[in-house]
Amino acid sequence: MISATKQVSSLESKILALSEKVGNTPIHNFSSALIGNNNIKLVGKMEWMQLGGSVKARAAYFIIKNAVESGQLTEQTILLDATSGNTGIAYAAIAKEAGIRVSLCLPENASIERKQILTELGVDIVYTSPLEGTDGSQQVARELVKDNPGKYFYADQYKNENNWKAHYNTTALEILNQVPTITHFVAGMGTTGTFVGTGRRLREINPAIRLIAFQPDSALHGLEGWKHLETAVVPKIYDPAVADEIIEVTTEESYDMLKKVYDIEGLLLSPSSAANVAGALKVAATLTEGTIVTVLPDNSDKYSEVIKKVLKK
Repeated sequence: MISATKQVSSLESKILALSEKVGNTPIHNFSSALIGNNNIKLVGKMEWMQLGGSVKARAAYFIIKNAVESGQLTEQTILLDATSGNTGIAYAAIAKEAGIRVSLCLPENASIERKQILTELGVDIVYTSPLEGTDGSQQVARELVKDNPGKYFYADQYKNENNWKAHYNTTALEILNQVPTITHFVAGMGTTGTFVGTGRRLREINPAIRLIAFQPDSALHGLEGWKHLETAVVPKIYDPAVADEIIEVTTEESYDMLKKVYDIEGLLLSPSSAANVAGALKVAATLTEGTIVTVLPDNSDKYSEVIKKVLKK
């Protein structure tokens, strides 16, 4: 609740008004035909059903809201961050409605759709090496901040506590409300905010829930937004104590599952969403019964070239 003595700025009011467009995403109950065991339920949170079209809307909103309320982000400063695409789109979608300027450091090999969306949303894009991924983008962002003091608010999603807190305060509680029988929470890791924040809160409320994280099988993978933690710069917000187990998911498994989910469920998912389903089914194969919940970070809208290739197989 806002104190009666606190003066709310015009920008704060705009940000607060956007809260209804973030979170509260619906769920999809996967069929037994996909799972292969009638005693196991698999549920996915359809995270593209919010402003910005992905799970990153939650972190982006909490990061922007906190920065505006603390005075770090104003109409005069530029929101700057490194992104593989989805967080950037979420920043841009929120910022456009609030009147905030955005500059993003983006690997040059990001999908064409993501580049187009960011451009249409008015983002100033700084392209970075495709060979260095978001690790390289973060370095470029830090250099921009160093060379231009006072010009930017550096959101730094990989270190920003509001990343995981967004999921601690929203995703976890939504899951418990929508799927009270949950026995397992599983999700892939990129910034790690979704897994760390959701898992941390679920464990506090119900320690019996098993928390399983997914990562790519190597540094050279095609799961945009995911990190192979052994070879990447580990996000500062990552807490290794949250995961009960870490399972590897290959790009090929993701693509195979993308097609399978489309054939059986009629859902066209993104590669990372399909990877979460593939990992969830690996967990399901070890169980006799249970309720597994995962997040579906986004759908296929930003991956048309990948989708065409996968569905042709």
